[in-house]
Amino acid sequence: MGEVGEAAVGAADDRAPQRGRGQTVTIRDVAKAAGVSPATVSRVMNNQESVAPELARRVQQAAVSLGYRPSAIAQGLARGRTGLVAITVPDLGNPMFQSVLRGVSRAAGRDGYRLLVTDSHELPLEEPLLAQESRLRADGLVLCSPRSHDRELVELAPTIEPFVLVNRHVDGLEAPTVSVDYSSGVRAVCAHLAWLGHTRVAFLSGPRASVSNRQRMEALEESARGRFELHIVECGSMLEEGYEAADRALATGATAVIGYNDLVALGALGKMTEIGVAVPDQVSVVGFDDIPFSRYISPRLTTVSVPQEELGREAWQRLAAMLRKEDPPADVCFTPRLEVRDSTGPADVRR
Repeated sequence: MGEVGEAAVGAADDRAPQRGRGQTVTIRDVAKAAGVSPATVSRVMNNQESVAPELARRVQQAAVSLGYRPSAIAQGLARGRTGLVAITVPDLGNPMFQSVLRGVSRAAGRDGYRLLVTDSHELPLEEPLLAQESRLRADGLVLCSPRSHDRELVELAPTIEPFVLVNRHVDGLEAPTVSVDYSSGVRAVCAHLAWLGHTRVAFLSGPRASVSNRQRMEALEESARGRFELHIVECGSMLEEGYEAADRALATGATAVIGYNDLVALGALGKMTEIGVAVPDQVSVVGFDDIPFSRYISPRLTTVSVPQEELGREAWQRLAAMLRKEDPPADVCFTPRLEVRDSTGPADVRR
């Protein structure tokens, strides 16, 4: 059994071309030059002690003379680790996910791991395939804001362990979870708008498959009772979708518009500026996530601040523990904070 496994690793090395003296050098070339089998070369390259010192020296000398360097991935597979971890996100165009990715990457890098990134493009059916393919190439996986149904994630779990969930909790799934209490952020927004006298509010909703979007809508509907009239306007998660949805939000007569995220809110704000609707004098605008852009536009965007890079760092702590065969830290749920800036003000009672 051992020899078969080593030969398989040798074949993997053989498929990874290395340049030596102007031509491709393979593990079989090294084996031929040293007068040994490819499996023996594989054992030497993977620092296994089962090779006699004299044979090991012969293999190493042959490799140097031919300019051969083994595949790092194949070496990792032979040792039971690749040095890679994977992260799957719904949309790399969203700065929120880029920040989570940055948090994972920096923390993993300090521990000697590199990051493999995949993007499902907001297609729930793509996620399981991407997750499984990524996990085959990496030692562990971070699933960030997965859009798949709870049942699908439970079925997927055994094929991608170890993995960590970010921005999602699934009953019956024992994977470590790092999440955000979006409901508390929504409640803070509603209290702020009610204090400013707003009685009609429009919410530009996010992707239908997004669990965090569903959580925000449920919290909005609950918080709106007795405070203001709430209108749900279908939108999405990107700038252009917020821009396109702004007219429909204004048509409700809302004096305040809440975007599913900052990109949506910024898109709506851009459209309002274009058509001459003053923010916040006529309509207040609120976002979610606190991406960097939100602080530097005019007017500066009021938003719910989420600790994006910290989500990534905390996800890595849990994945790293599992890679060390240790119990991961307990699940963590962050409470976001409301950042009141220039895009919200007293309600325009004329609307």
